[in-house]
Amino acid sequence: MTEPLRVALADDEPLIRRWLEETFRDMGHLVVASAANGRELVEACLTLRPTLVVSDIRMPVLDGIEAALAIARDAPAPIILVSAYHDEDLIARATASQVMGYLIKPIERPDLETAVAIACRRFQQLCDAQRAAADLARTLEERKLIERAKGVLMKHAHLDEEQAHRRMQRMASDTNRKLADVARLILAAQEARDLFS
Repeated sequence: MTEPLRVALADDEPLIRRWLEETFRDMGHLVVASAANGRELVEACLTLRPTLVVSDIRMPVLDGIEAALAIARDAPAPIILVSAYHDEDLIARATASQVMGYLIKPIERPDLETAVAIACRRFQQLCDAQRAAADLARTLEERKLIERAKGVLMKHAHLDEEQAHRRMQRMASDTNRKLADVARLILAAQEARDLFS
């Protein structure tokens, strides 16, 4: 069995909130927050960092879509929105808020289970894609640093590109540093030299 989810839920109708709490517990998950409006939900998510959020859309104080936007920005988790209405405007707003699932009331347990599975999988895929993009951006930035540092060595030590690269590799090996860190040191030394020349 997979690890139980830590669920935060919100609905302004106590009976629906109670049904969701009981259903999630029956599914083997832990309900860490049960809110009556969007503001309570956002505050709970910031504090408790749930691994799944389920929220009604039309609630007092702060609606579910606004709450989803705040949660996605400050305490990211897969979010499923629930509505009694099949409204194109609500669906368009929900889509723009990075919501991973949308259910129409009345909710049946099999529909909830399916929506939870899909939302969690989509959220994991989104996180993986964001991590891969960040890794790629970091790799590209490090390559630029290495190329600039090689240029400094080529100019000041009168080396060709291959010799400059080998020298940087040797420095990285001798000092037990990454090649990008060596490049940063070379560039910092060059900046200091330029300051005082």
